[in-house]
Amino acid sequence: MKKKQIAILGSTGSIGTQALEVIEENPSLFEVYALTANNNATLLIEQARKFQPEMVVVANETKYQEVKEALADLPIKVYAGSQSIADVVESEPIDIVLTAMVGYAGLYPTIKAIKAHKTIALANKETLVVAGDLICRLATENKVAILPVDSEHSAVFQCLAGELSPIEKILLTASGGPFRGKDRAFLEHVTPADALKHPNWSMGAKITIDSASMMNKGFEVIEAKWLFNVKASQIEAVVHPQSLIHSMVQFQDGSIKAQLGLPDMKLPIQYAFGYPQRLQNNYPRLDFFTHQTMTFEKPDLEVFRNLAFAYAAMDKGGNMPCILNAANEVAVAKFLHEELGFLQMSDVIEETMASVPFIAKPTYEDYVKTDDLARRKAVEASLKYKVNL
Repeated sequence: MKKKQIAILGSTGSIGTQALEVIEENPSLFEVYALTANNNATLLIEQARKFQPEMVVVANETKYQEVKEALADLPIKVYAGSQSIADVVESEPIDIVLTAMVGYAGLYPTIKAIKAHKTIALANKETLVVAGDLICRLATENKVAILPVDSEHSAVFQCLAGELSPIEKILLTASGGPFRGKDRAFLEHVTPADALKHPNWSMGAKITIDSASMMNKGFEVIEAKWLFNVKASQIEAVVHPQSLIHSMVQFQDGSIKAQLGLPDMKLPIQYAFGYPQRLQNNYPRLDFFTHQTMTFEKPDLEVFRNLAFAYAAMDKGGNMPCILNAANEVAVAKFLHEELGFLQMSDVIEETMASVPFIAKPTYEDYVKTDDLARRKAVEASLKYKVNL
């Protein structure tokens, strides 16, 4: 059987490194064709020497010479720049493109990969948040499968396997992050170090902060709308602190199917790579006698306003989710650099959503302009706040 050739966009991040572990555990099934990274040249070089891909790309062009020289003794093509990432995904031998880049940067290469008829293993939720309508239309036109890698969307995808009945409701579970149950007075003074302590998952800094603010869950709600063709009213976020149920689907007869497992991102990555087969592995199994308690709560939308903003952006449609995403990327970066307080991130997002012109039916060019303008507006909005950590 021919090995699936895989391109990993964002190979040095949390998802990318775990994807490489999955490939290493299944050498007869998968092979690395291309690796891309943004800045981490050291790890990219190490990965390239180990997995011997056909090509590597470092987005930061100042790192090109370092990568090129380190791999000079190997027959690996080395490129640099964001355009090169988008060009690489068009390579004919590639079967699956894992989009594990962080943020808006994942949109353009995903579009290029879809147009090149590659199966998309989607870990970059911002692609569907920003341009879900465009991405789904292109996927349909090019007969391309989008396989979700987020644990929640993979869970829904697995629950729908073999089902012919329509979805009544999707129940997207959320851990609640490190600040579950806290009030606004507490959150006034939390630091980036506090917010980076996720109770259940090991993730990159950006997604960990999004989890702490519940913006990550908001993005996942928008992503679910596009992946599973449902309305906003059919998606409910449920706080489940144990993170054992990864999500659930309720059908029209009232039955609910859930996908359970220990928190481990290698499971959804492996499922996407091996789909439609389930691959054997030796990962730890969920023991119900050890994990005897599962609890559920409603999210507090007054404290965690970002989740409410995401629902509002989804209801509005058009370029509003694009504005939401751009403002959030700016706000998170400023919070991580201690230039903005935790609660002030939401203030910046709210002001940006109110100040950028709405476009009901945006083109790709409209998304690009919206993203740029929203980032500038978010920077302006952030300057008025005094950090109070």
